Amino acid sequence: MQLLKDKIRRDAKIVENRIIKVDNFLNHQLDITLFNEIGKEFKRRFANKEVTKIVTLETSGIAIASITAQYFNNVPVVFAKKHAGLNMNQDVYEAKVYSYTKDQEYTIKISKSFLCPSDKVLIIDDFLASGSALMGLYSLLSQSGAEISGVGIVIEKTFQEGRKLIEEKGLQLESLAIIESFKDGQVVFR
Repeated sequence: MQLLKDKIRRDAKIVENRIIKVDNFLNHQLDITLFNEIGKEFKRRFANKEVTKIVTLETSGIAIASITAQYFNNVPVVFAKKHAGLNMNQDVYEAKVYSYTKDQEYTIKISKSFLCPSDKVLIIDDFLASGSALMGLYSLLSQSGAEISGVGIVIEKTFQEGRKLIEEKGLQLESLAIIESFKDGQVVFR
């Protein structure tokens, strides 16, 4: 998606040639015009799939998933929580995920009342790196019996090999900007 690649080239910051900071448009301050185009592109790429729910991970995926849902007839968005409050139902699906950027393991949870075997789920997330977050979501959806219609990623870092884990599950994976490497503080796209 050229619009996204241009935005990354112009506004992203590379830290130590291993982390890409896109907090000024993707996961802290949000560029809603860009998000609308991202939602349209995910709809185009998954047009042949039945989608009854969109699932993402707290926090950065929520806005992207919500805007994307508009293009799938406003299907519900369900997000896995990293921090379950006292008001969360205790009957949940759970999985462990490791955050590369935070260097921390989380237990993610989704209430069993929001997923069922008849659901056709599109997973949407901001990043694919090692694949831990997506494998956690895959585990939650497998526990529920829901069918995974596909996986939509805004930015993929191929050098961290998360793609392989998703492809081994036989899932359609669509990444809008695929980064092969960082070189001298610059992004090298596939």
